[in-house]
Amino acid sequence: MTINKCFQGVLYLLLPVVMVSCYYLDKKPDNLLTEDMIWQTRANAESYLNNIYGYMHNTDGGDYASMGASDETSVCIPGVNVRQMIAGNWSAASGYFYNWGAYYVGIRQSYVFENNIGKVPVVELSDELKTQYKAENLFLRGWFYWQLLKQYGPFVKVTGVLTQGEDYNQYARTPFDTCVAYINELMDKAAQTLPQAWGSSANYGRPTKGSCLAVKAQLALFAASPLWNGNARFAAFKNQDGTQLAPTQYDAAKWKTAADAAKAVIALNTYKLYTNLDDGGATFDPYLSCRDVFLTTWNSEIILSNNNWSYWGWTKCSSPGPGGYNMYNATQNLVDAFSMKNGRTIDDPAAGYVETGFASAGGANAWEHKKGDWNMYANREPRFYVSIQYNGRAVLPAPTVDDKNYYSSDVNKDATGRTEFYYNGKSGQKSAGTNNITGYDVLKRISPSDNIRSDATTYRPYILIRYAEILLDYAEALNEYDPANGDVVKYLNLVRERAGLPGIETVYPSAVGNKEEMRKHILREREVELCFEGDRYHTLVRRLLLGKTEYQTIYGMNVNADDGGLGFSFTGFYQRTLFQKRYWDDRMYLFPIAQSDIERDRSLVQNLGW
Repeated sequence: MTINKCFQGVLYLLLPVVMVSCYYLDKKPDNLLTEDMIWQTRANAESYLNNIYGYMHNTDGGDYASMGASDETSVCIPGVNVRQMIAGNWSAASGYFYNWGAYYVGIRQSYVFENNIGKVPVVELSDELKTQYKAENLFLRGWFYWQLLKQYGPFVKVTGVLTQGEDYNQYARTPFDTCVAYINELMDKAAQTLPQAWGSSANYGRPTKGSCLAVKAQLALFAASPLWNGNARFAAFKNQDGTQLAPTQYDAAKWKTAADAAKAVIALNTYKLYTNLDDGGATFDPYLSCRDVFLTTWNSEIILSNNNWSYWGWTKCSSPGPGGYNMYNATQNLVDAFSMKNGRTIDDPAAGYVETGFASAGGANAWEHKKGDWNMYANREPRFYVSIQYNGRAVLPAPTVDDKNYYSSDVNKDATGRTEFYYNGKSGQKSAGTNNITGYDVLKRISPSDNIRSDATTYRPYILIRYAEILLDYAEALNEYDPANGDVVKYLNLVRERAGLPGIETVYPSAVGNKEEMRKHILREREVELCFEGDRYHTLVRRLLLGKTEYQTIYGMNVNADDGGLGFSFTGFYQRTLFQKRYWDDRMYLFPIAQSDIERDRSLVQNLGW
């Protein structure tokens, strides 16, 4: 049973009903516990809190932002919800990725927890732990409101558990700036109690003071961006009583607020960019540093993570056939965004990029291109090889020679397992159940210790917020109001240098101090560094860019090309091919609220255009 099937209306969800959760309370622990009995033991109270944590959605294969809604990826199955969305086949009745109801369930339960945690006897749960859990609970409530604001815009601010006799029609939406202030208030309160860092691995995944500040930084950047900072399209976005829901005037000071919020996270001196040296590496390796930040059980770059996600599902869906499902396909658009290893973009004549032909020699490092790879994939930056599975690349994960040969046709078997994305290849269109549609798969977050042939995967957390994002948040916001500030280059370069690239001032000195030119580099850096993490979609949305034709026109390789028995020596596959022209309407910058919720609460206005 899904959350959305269990809970339909936001206000109904907040009523003090007799525990109808799809998670912990549906299981009826200890055989039909009453509500009062739950608050008599530490185990039951902690289970209730853990249930609230369960509403922290992440992109483990069911999230539009990381898989298919922006120009970095597509899903190979035509009928899935995200494919319907980008084709324009949705409405307020569709229910696609309808998180409105689910987050309000989490909010309601956070109030139930807050109202009852004090009832647990001290012999069961100490006052110190109660204080800690209350702070975690406040963070979770703020997180749910933040996710609502990001997806739907102004939310209904509810400050307690509603009663059966409530007049639902009094609950109108709250103006955007008030929503921002309220989330900040919740994060500030939680940060007063939460530690700067947890001393025990048993607490990894719980929020910290840094988590609270990082959410504030994300929120401030969101509020400063064009979507919500004087967007003329929202002039008519009002409640029924005429209350303006979106700021109507541009405020340049919001960029300073965003920069200051990100700098507050940096100033904690708690986090740093992970490198392979942190795990005993003898020399710095940019490839291992960018890859393994996602594969370690914990590291100094993680600010917030979900430690209970389907890493097997991610691996299986991202990996090529016949062992994987080939579902999550990277696009040519993203492939083109990665720099060359000299730090220059591929459209730069000085980059040394070659579009056609086969490489006559391999790269200097084991993780780089191999002799015989298409030149398009040669001499690219380390993050390209961390993130993209391309045609002819030795497949990961496949630990033994037999496993590697399993992914190769007879003409290609050479104990390396080079992936075959062309039409009649082992991972091509002709193969049953492996319908790759762009010629690329997602490789990021996949461990070389996994074996997709035998479905063996190793644990790793799902990172919700990491330090690299905060550094890019700071550089982006600072560039908007003080482009000459040296910190723009300094903090952008920290991310580039970890990726093995030279400083931006070295390769593009004209960008230094030039707001418009530097903005392009910062946004490209976000696109590459944070690919498949959901950031690309939300960046294009908050920047009012997603509707532009260039981001709705999606390219791949020619996946319908048959090798004619030549194996990797034929060139027909390597043709830029228009895969998709997506549908766009500006109303899609916000998701619709379900029509059923609009009908339950007559004060609830719909998002514009829906």
